[in-house]
Amino acid sequence: MNLTLKVWRQKNPSDKGGFKTYTISGISSDMSFLEMLDVLNEDLSDKGEDPIHFDHDCREGICGMCSLYINGQPHGPQQTTTCQLHMRSFSDGDTITIEPWRASAFPILKDLVVDRSSFDRIIQAGGYISVNTGGVPDANEIPIPKVISDESFDAATCIGCGACVAACKNASAMLFVSAKISQLALLPQGKVEKRERAEKMVAQMDAEGFGACTNTGACAAECPKEIKLSNIARMNREYFSASLSTENV
Repeated sequence: MNLTLKVWRQKNPSDKGGFKTYTISGISSDMSFLEMLDVLNEDLSDKGEDPIHFDHDCREGICGMCSLYINGQPHGPQQTTTCQLHMRSFSDGDTITIEPWRASAFPILKDLVVDRSSFDRIIQAGGYISVNTGGVPDANEIPIPKVISDESFDAATCIGCGACVAACKNASAMLFVSAKISQLALLPQGKVEKRERAEKMVAQMDAEGFGACTNTGACAAECPKEIKLSNIARMNREYFSASLSTENV
């Protein structure tokens, strides 16, 4: 495959940045998108040019690092992570535009790399439990209906990639935060911090500068782990319940 790539290049957070066009040939349709970028970077290095900086780690669709905005869609045309997107999704002669996530809460560090530490701070604000369950047998002594445990596990599959933020016209982090709240709120071990978890995590989300949710559903449509919008409804209930409890104290 022969491709034309329009890649966002930015030297540092204070640099204005802009698109630079590259041509690349001999790309196999079996390559992943990141492997294609590896080939481009090898070519740039051979020419003595600065390679394109982008995030990656496991390359197995688990870590959530590969945050690329491809042809106007987070992670590209398939509902998957960028590392699991293969070049068979494109055609010979295509022009592909590659950008970083666009959100004020995700400042660009260099080229396609953004700072997503805002997600870490949201989790630190309330994404924990204080219950000491001991070993696995002790934890398993607490009866939990399978439908509840399954729903909690589904929420826990969120990998924190930020595609929901990139897809949202308001750069909202509601889907991410609601998944992190839901995975604990559904389980009995998470009931101790029930009130303060919702209040602290939502407050931190707002402090980081994420936008509000207007229920367009773009976040769930682009989420590579198919996190459900129903988690946002649960988060809103948790937050409202916490506010009522606070008023009654």
